[in-house]
Amino acid sequence: MLRWLLGGREAQGPVEKTTVLFIGEEQPKNLYTELQVLKGHFDMVRFLVRIDDFRFASAGDDGIVLLWNVQTGERLHELRGHSQQITAITRFQKHSAESSCPMILSASSDRSVSLWDADTGSRVQTVTDLHSSVKCLLVLERLDLWLSGGNVLCVWNRNFELLCKTEVFNDAGITAIIELPKNCIAAAMDKELIIYRLKVPASESESWEIQEVKRLSDHQDSVRALISVNDQAFASGSHVGELIVWDSLDWTIQSYERVFGDTAQADLQSEIKLISPKQNEMSIQHLTSDGEYIIAAIGSGIYVYSLLTKNVIVYRKTAHDSDVLHTLKLPNGQLISCSEDGSVRFWVLQDLPPPAEHASSAFFGMWGFGRANKQPPNQQVKKGADCLVLRSLELTGDLIGHSGAVQMFLPFNDSVLVTCSTDHLIMLWKDGERESRLRSLDLFNKLEQNKGL
Repeated sequence: MLRWLLGGREAQGPVEKTTVLFIGEEQPKNLYTELQVLKGHFDMVRFLVRIDDFRFASAGDDGIVLLWNVQTGERLHELRGHSQQITAITRFQKHSAESSCPMILSASSDRSVSLWDADTGSRVQTVTDLHSSVKCLLVLERLDLWLSGGNVLCVWNRNFELLCKTEVFNDAGITAIIELPKNCIAAAMDKELIIYRLKVPASESESWEIQEVKRLSDHQDSVRALISVNDQAFASGSHVGELIVWDSLDWTIQSYERVFGDTAQADLQSEIKLISPKQNEMSIQHLTSDGEYIIAAIGSGIYVYSLLTKNVIVYRKTAHDSDVLHTLKLPNGQLISCSEDGSVRFWVLQDLPPPAEHASSAFFGMWGFGRANKQPPNQQVKKGADCLVLRSLELTGDLIGHSGAVQMFLPFNDSVLVTCSTDHLIMLWKDGERESRLRSLDLFNKLEQNKGL
């Protein structure tokens, strides 16, 4: 899409171009036919954060946070204060007795964290000279707190007062944190997941405490992704393709998948290879979930795992020409993915015709290769063909405009998709028909106001 405007683009890096998934210019299911390019960053843009229905923030290696109007593409504010690259950013809703205003919380390699007013662009609070750079941020709206993770896990109140912290970690430190029920936190550190519990003070004389309650050491390699699935479960993915679904209350394993374990024999159309897959082809770069499915970006492929049947129901081993960096399942059932190859692709899950009764077991094995092989003894999982849903993942759209790796994307109301890239650019992909109608309506209103003149 829009190749005629932006020119062709080869895959980024030494990757082999695939022609199997080439979709061409005619993409009737792709609504994003209009493009607006936003310039302002002078280094790669890694993060996009939604502020509200009309605004978003972007940040990256230039240390600047920019606030944008998603409808017009206008740059609203330029937040300068960090001297090195942004390492984490999130939205922070600051509440007061009079009102509630949206804020932006940003962390940088300069070992500082800043709080910004999204309405004025001013810096409200900042903390500097931290023990290490902050790699992840987590806002606990219910407790009006926020946490920073690095070589130390710190708990802060909205006034940037340090309430408590963990011991100093001498290795890589904490790379991801999520909230769990009952004031608990899950933190990823190398191969382990550490469960912490926040002790809320019962009186003014008591202080906040963060206590380590359990270490989960079931991953064989470093944890690359950690997400909340729903109130009952969370999931983690490792560098060697392990996907583990955990119980959020007792932190036991609900299911364990080594997604790449049977992929070579599952893909009947691929040639038999006697060599093991490369490490980057096995690594889980990103996980996302809608509560029913978990979408895993593994190497250049996309895998859809069903929480109900506890197996991979569909996959594309080569969904892009290079590593997939970000995925999302939309409410309308579409999947979106972006890659180091500079493209953004749209996918739809389609049911396949049921197989004949005499179909070989090998055919079923092709789609059920991801069945759980490490579950608690008391875990009862429905087996058999009655719970097996055969589906395909069909490519329906392809957005090509960036000349570098697309780091992530941000959808807005099914009419605008925001993307950011290593090419320093932000792009607004818009529903062309809707934009055309809005322009026509705006022109009609102006003519009516000027009495046709």
